[in-house]
Amino acid sequence: MSIQPVEVVYTAVATAENGRDGRVSSDDGKLDVIVNPPKEQGGSGAGTNPEQLFAAGYSACFQGALSVVARRENADVSGSRVTAHVGIGKTPSGGFGLKVEISASIPNVDAATAKDLIEKAHQVCPYSNATRGNIEVTLTVA
Repeated sequence: MSIQPVEVVYTAVATAENGRDGRVSSDDGKLDVIVNPPKEQGGSGAGTNPEQLFAAGYSACFQGALSVVARRENADVSGSRVTAHVGIGKTPSGGFGLKVEISASIPNVDAATAKDLIEKAHQVCPYSNATRGNIEVTLTVA
């Protein structure tokens, strides 16, 4: 797969201090959170974690892509919800990897249309394009 050029219109900037057990903040101050490993990974679970931040970004981005596709298809996605489940675990090679499930509830369309819309949104979403071929992403209609 070749890398497609991107004409950048916005760049987000965030800085982490002390990795997974510290703080993450954006350069504009709109994001400033304490991060801690979850209890399942031996941490305190007191703060958020990179997987929750990734899930938040992916679900918001996918919802936006769904809206773009819906406008093209003249479909009603009002009242829809997108949930991202981001799992982390060890890979067979000894590193760590992610696994994602995107679940979309689209109440104003039938199940077949919902499935078609989320599959098309998966082709449009920048997060989906960034992860394609790198991690397992499963799409489901809720």
